[in-house]
Amino acid sequence: MTVSHPLDPVTLARDLLAAESVTPARGRVFDVLEAALGAIGFSVDRFVSGVAPDGPVENLLALREGSGPHFAFAGHLDVVPPGDGWTSDAFAPEVRGGMLYGRGAVDMKGAIAACAAACAEVPGGTVSMLITGDEEGPAVHGTRALIERMEQRGVKPQLCIVGEPTSAARLGDMIKIGRRGSVNIWIDVPGRQGHVAYPHLTDNPIRRLVAILAEIDAILLDAGSDWFQPSNIEVTDLTVGNPAHNVIPAKASARLSIRFNDLQSGDALVARVAEIAERHAPGAIVAGKVSGEAFLTPPGPLSTLVAGAIEDVLGVTPELSTTGGTSDARFLSKLCPVVEFGLINATMHKIDEAVALEDLRALTSVYAEILRRVASQPPA
Repeated sequence: MTVSHPLDPVTLARDLLAAESVTPARGRVFDVLEAALGAIGFSVDRFVSGVAPDGPVENLLALREGSGPHFAFAGHLDVVPPGDGWTSDAFAPEVRGGMLYGRGAVDMKGAIAACAAACAEVPGGTVSMLITGDEEGPAVHGTRALIERMEQRGVKPQLCIVGEPTSAARLGDMIKIGRRGSVNIWIDVPGRQGHVAYPHLTDNPIRRLVAILAEIDAILLDAGSDWFQPSNIEVTDLTVGNPAHNVIPAKASARLSIRFNDLQSGDALVARVAEIAERHAPGAIVAGKVSGEAFLTPPGPLSTLVAGAIEDVLGVTPELSTTGGTSDARFLSKLCPVVEFGLINATMHKIDEAVALEDLRALTSVYAEILRRVASQPPA
């Protein structure tokens, strides 16, 4: 069934897709969204945060005052680089066979267009849109800067949806109610360089690094928790950089990536790796960067409201899940209950990323129903 919306989500999605916005995004893509939101009653605050190498990053905080609880929609206009091999230009969107093609179609300009169109359809309610240009990148000057801006202005949402592409096989089949945490850890093991024929005059760092990694590889962090799969440790890089076959190197390095559930914490994992490294290689240097801690919005009023809207509009009962990578919900979860719901994720970050026109319109209808349900509730 074709549904007509006052603000056409397909047209807005095409305009957003046509504005190239490889992370970190600034400029024209924000112009397009600001014009659309300004036309439907939002006051728009755009600002730039950060400097090189992780910035500058543009962010947008749009607010429309109304009745009921304050509902926030969060998303990002930046996209990953398109890569080679597209059927058509990744930033010259085309409709073919009922599909809209372009980088960012599902991740996540399509959802942003759908939310704006839903806001045009449902004029009541207090709504904010929190849009960053730095989700696909380091995420240093994006949503965290938006949260600071909101605190400065006294803007505090009570409910939040992040429009990430959570659907798997069909629109509406999955809602994310949490995400695992993520930490990257670098291990540098110093040695003493020398000739392989005189090992007593050297200290081979590779042997020590292998011992460190063997112990780490044997770790079973946990068996999972009520809503999360088991935490996992993966070795993502090994570097020696030794071009000579007869030289014992001066240093060996490795990088780990750990995705962890709510039974772990990023800092504790870094400390555990550091303790193992020190036992096998005194003086080893271990550095960690926690991208985000695990978070969970337990099943409750927000997930029930969103699931109910999906069921009524689409006839689909969504699964509540915590699978997948990190998202900006890890920051927003500190403000209020947050869930993620958006388009089908089959083509995100791929060549010929595309969204079905029918799904764009259907997602707009779901978001509109969510807005109606939120606006009908008494303010907290």
